[in-house]
Amino acid sequence: MQDLISFTNAVQATEACQTRQFEEVKGVSIDTRTLQKGNLFIPIVRIDDGHNYVKRAFENGAAASLWQEDHGAPPEDLPIIIVKDTLAALQHMAREYRNQLNCKVAAVTGSNGKTTVKDMVTSILSTTCKVQKTRGNLNGEYGLPLTILELDEDTEIAVLEAGMSHAGEIKALSNIARPDIGIITMIGVSHLSNLGSREAIALAKLELLHGMNHHGVLIINGDEPLLTDALPKLKIPEAITVKTFGAMESNHYFSPQIIETSAGLAFKVSHYDDEFSMPLLGRHNVWNALAAIAATDHFGISGENIRKGLANLEVTEMRMEQIPSLEGFLIINDAWNASPVSMKAAIEAVSNLEGYDKKVLVLGDMLELGNEELAFHEEIAEYIDTSKIHSVFTFGRLSKVISDSVSGTSLKGKAKHFTSKKELASECRRILASDDVVLLKGSRGMKLEEVCDLLKI
Repeated sequence: MQDLISFTNAVQATEACQTRQFEEVKGVSIDTRTLQKGNLFIPIVRIDDGHNYVKRAFENGAAASLWQEDHGAPPEDLPIIIVKDTLAALQHMAREYRNQLNCKVAAVTGSNGKTTVKDMVTSILSTTCKVQKTRGNLNGEYGLPLTILELDEDTEIAVLEAGMSHAGEIKALSNIARPDIGIITMIGVSHLSNLGSREAIALAKLELLHGMNHHGVLIINGDEPLLTDALPKLKIPEAITVKTFGAMESNHYFSPQIIETSAGLAFKVSHYDDEFSMPLLGRHNVWNALAAIAATDHFGISGENIRKGLANLEVTEMRMEQIPSLEGFLIINDAWNASPVSMKAAIEAVSNLEGYDKKVLVLGDMLELGNEELAFHEEIAEYIDTSKIHSVFTFGRLSKVISDSVSGTSLKGKAKHFTSKKELASECRRILASDDVVLLKGSRGMKLEEVCDLLKI
C-alpha cells in the first residue's frame, strides 16, 4: 500500500515523533488482537475506547499510532500522530488510497442479500480477474475504509459491501469508495426504528449514487417501486446507466424458469441461452444472482464464466449455510441476520425442500423493526405453512409471538419457546433424525450460531 501516511501534512506530530524515526508502515489495524507487525494502529473512539490499547498495539508490533487530540497527552517516546478525529483520519486515508488505485469498484448495498451478492460477484469475476472483496461484516464506517486499505495495488476489481443504520452513512461510504458499479438488492424494513419508513430506507440506499463514477452503472431491484419511483426525482448524472433485475419481465434481467432441488437452484436468465445453476437454497437467491449477473455482464464477463462462477460459489458463513451434523440431520445456518423478508424467504426455502422427513424451524427475534415489531413477528407466524413444518422453536422476547401463534394450529405441542439455547438444542437433538432438516434464523443480536455449535457435535 503506497503512501499510507501521506496525509501527515494535515496533522500534527508529537514531540516524541519528531525525535524518533518512523518505521515502515505496512497496513492498518483498529484491533490489537489481529494487528500485524508494521501496522499503523488507529484507536477508534467507541464503547471500548481504542486509546486504551495504544501501548499494547506497540507491544504487538505496531509501527505507529494515531491519537485523537481531545484524549489528552499521548504516551511519550512513541511514534504517534495526533489528529482531530481518528475515524475521520481512517476514512481520509481510505479515500486517498482509493484515488491512487487503478482498480474498478463494485459496491453492494440493500436491506437483504448484499453479502450473498458480493460473494456471487466475486466468484464470477475471479474466473478472469484479480478480485478482492469485503471480509466478513467489514461494511460500515470503519469496515469499508479498512477493506479499501487492504487492497493490493494490482487488484483489478474490488467488490465492497456498504452497510448502514442511519441516513447519511451510505453517502459517506460512497464518497470514499467511488464505485463504478452500484447495486441495491432490495428495500426491506430493517432499521425502521432509526429511519422511520421504507421510503426513508430507500432514499438512504440510493445515497450510493453520491460517490459513483459519472459514467457508472446503477443496478437496482426493478420490482421495488420505492426505488424505481424515486430515481426520476433524484439528480442523477445523465451518463449513469440504470439497469434493473427482478421477477417481472419488464426488468433488464429476469428469470423465466427456476427449478429448486435439495442440491441448489437451476434457472434461466433473459439474454442468455443456457441454464445457470448454483449450490444455494431459496428462490430469493435467484434475484441475488440476477443482480450479480447484471454487474459482471457490465464488466464484460462471458456467459460461460458467469456459469462457472455461480456453479463454484462459496458464500460467507451463516447465509443459508448447509452443515451436516454428526448424527446425519442437516443444519441450515442462516443466523447472520434477519428481517421479515429474509425470514420468510428462509422459511419458504426449507418448506419446499424435498427428501426430508421432519422440517424444524428455530427462529429468533428480528430486531430494529420499530413500533410494529410485534406485528412483524405475528406476520411470520401466519406465513408458516404448518402442513410442511414439523416443529417451531423460538428464542427471544419477540419471537415468542411466533411460537405462541402457531401453537393453536396443527403444530399444537410442537411449537415451543425457550429461554436457554442449551435446552433448545437438546430438544432439537431429541426429535431430529438422519433424514431431517433444521433451520436457524434470527437477527445478529440473537447469536443463534451458538445453537448451531451445540447441534453440530
